Amino acid sequence: MENLSIETLVLEVEGALLRSYSTFAYFMLVAIEGGGFLRGFLLLLLYPIICFMGYEFGLRVMVMVCFFGVKKNSFRVGRTVLPKFFLEDMGFEEFELLSKAKRRVGVTKMPRVMVESFLRDYLGVELVFGRELQEFGGFYTGLTKDDNGRMEKENMVFKDLVFGKENINGGVMGLNSSSTHGRHLVFSHCKEIYYVGEVEKRNRKPVPREKYPKPLIFHDGRLAIRPDPVNAIAIFMWLPFGILLSVLRLTIAVTLLFYCTIPLAFTGIKWKVRGDAPSSQNLQNSINHPNTKPAAGQLYICNHKTLLDPNVISLALNRKASSVSYGLSQFSAMISPIKINWLTRNLEEDRKRMERILSRGEDLVVCAEGTTCREPYLLRFSPLFTELTDKIVPVAIDLHVSMFYATTVSGRKWMDPFYFLMNPYTCYELEFLEKVDTSRVRTGDCSRFDMANHVQKQIGKALGFECTMLRRKDKYMMLA
Repeated sequence: MENLSIETLVLEVEGALLRSYSTFAYFMLVAIEGGGFLRGFLLLLLYPIICFMGYEFGLRVMVMVCFFGVKKNSFRVGRTVLPKFFLEDMGFEEFELLSKAKRRVGVTKMPRVMVESFLRDYLGVELVFGRELQEFGGFYTGLTKDDNGRMEKENMVFKDLVFGKENINGGVMGLNSSSTHGRHLVFSHCKEIYYVGEVEKRNRKPVPREKYPKPLIFHDGRLAIRPDPVNAIAIFMWLPFGILLSVLRLTIAVTLLFYCTIPLAFTGIKWKVRGDAPSSQNLQNSINHPNTKPAAGQLYICNHKTLLDPNVISLALNRKASSVSYGLSQFSAMISPIKINWLTRNLEEDRKRMERILSRGEDLVVCAEGTTCREPYLLRFSPLFTELTDKIVPVAIDLHVSMFYATTVSGRKWMDPFYFLMNPYTCYELEFLEKVDTSRVRTGDCSRFDMANHVQKQIGKALGFECTMLRRKDKYMMLA
């Protein structure tokens, strides 16, 4: 590869770029995230039959199951869910080769809507050739358009791209696509074609996260594991037990969370607490001086993993703290063991509401990012908390789930607690950091933005996360 000089590179996604042999996992993601678990279960039932079909016919069956009746304008899986799994499945050698080319062309046998966002947004691919889906009344029919006519049109587009240029055009494909029938027409223009054999494909290394051309910060979807056939069977076998387990865990959490946490731990929910959690000043004052006015409550500032973050911090403190929220569902607020206070997104009004909570002597937990982030990145911290009190306690939070994500952008948010509690096992990690003096903001010695960035860096350093200046708006612009 060191001596290759390729101006235009044509890369086959399934045969060359991805390490896995089968595309079943990606269609299962489309079925579950785009159509629901019943559609995914139907695809799983048909999988043994699909294995005995020819590649082309089996692919068409999966396309039909996954896309039939799906509304075109609301289909976001290709942009919000699949890129994460594509990036984790890339082969490092082919990725390096792709980065050497000035022009990149992607060829796939999957529907173009599944792979185009990944190739364009994360790999800088200029043209993406794939199956086009038929639609009727704004809904996908599950059928693909005529392949021969499509390939001829794509061939003309490709020739227009490289016409008149005396450049070396290279192509990379899998051995199973080397036949004339399995080869796309654009490969006929490549002066050199390289084939990825089965041994090479089996031994390829994944691309390290730090090598990604574009950081993977935001993604959506409920599945935290790749739903290959074995994992898909495990998911659907676990689902009935997971639903019952979530109800049991929720009952324990609501009734016994702050009195006895041992039953919850035995169900598979673990937590690790580091650092010294501050003791309750008001509790100590009420013991020593029963008639004294309660002191101001303690303000805890944390990053945001799930809507359960304030509950877990309260659990670590062994006392109920209050939390604030903008858009928590009424159901989630109803089942919360701690008090939820609603904010308005009016900065002055929200500041007054939080000051009143602290003045009553209640401890307050604020998720300064304003929205959740699954990956090891911290979004920009809202500086409002720097004006509330002179001392704040930063709390670094990390979360490990085994099967389901407990956050969503385009799904049903009221289901978030259940998806968290349906995981076979989860682990929350908390670290209470040293108190930060924010009084300099009030005296004018430090701007509120600099103080918020300082707290963000402290939490990022404790977690090993990268700090960004991205906001809630950036997340929803990309995913929703």
